[in-house]
Amino acid sequence: MGKTRTPIANVPAPIRAVVFDAYGTLFDVHSVAGLAEQLFPGSGDALSRLWRQKQLEYSWLRAMSGRYKPFQEITRDALRFAAGQLALSMRPVHEAGLMDQYASLPAFPENLSTLRALKAAGLPLGILSNGNREMIEASVRNAGMTGIFEHLLSSQDVETFKTTATIYALAPSAFGCPAREILFVSSNCWDAIGARWYGYTSFWINRTGAPLEQLDTQPDHTGNLLTDVLTVART
Repeated sequence: MGKTRTPIANVPAPIRAVVFDAYGTLFDVHSVAGLAEQLFPGSGDALSRLWRQKQLEYSWLRAMSGRYKPFQEITRDALRFAAGQLALSMRPVHEAGLMDQYASLPAFPENLSTLRALKAAGLPLGILSNGNREMIEASVRNAGMTGIFEHLLSSQDVETFKTTATIYALAPSAFGCPAREILFVSSNCWDAIGARWYGYTSFWINRTGAPLEQLDTQPDHTGNLLTDVLTVART
């Protein structure tokens, strides 16, 4: 694994690039709840939330244990667990439909205009995601974001997941600048903190009013929508 870098406290750095987490930050993972509710009335929201929870847990366990498996396969495994936990009779056609929907998640409403504004300001943009490359590229196409990002950086490139230093090291290498000069944006507080531990300037998009994770530090910046990133990135 790469060496973890400690951020320099209270010393602002110029922002030379902006890198985004994909799932939950750019793309709405819980949009699958609508189809899930059609398939399993009364259980759509519960299935969506448990599916996401297990997807993350499996990625953490595999990263800690050095047992990589493509994120798309982890996503399928998590769906099967969630259906079993909720005692849902999920037939192959149901699974295929839900997985297809996950492959083309919609973006949050303000995201495309925000990304265009950042790009117009001259900032190079990237995605740094646990998703495998095929998943990321499909979501970018579906959201009309083709051509916006200079780099699509995937767990597939290093065969591990966040919060290992190895995956966070991808963006400084790709953009050719120190992590502290890259604004890392995530709607997952644990991810924003993991990025800060590595050395990024981090921004937490707290869409749901969630409490701060108790990990002895906090993201450098916090906002409620992706548009809040504009003020920090432009300074």
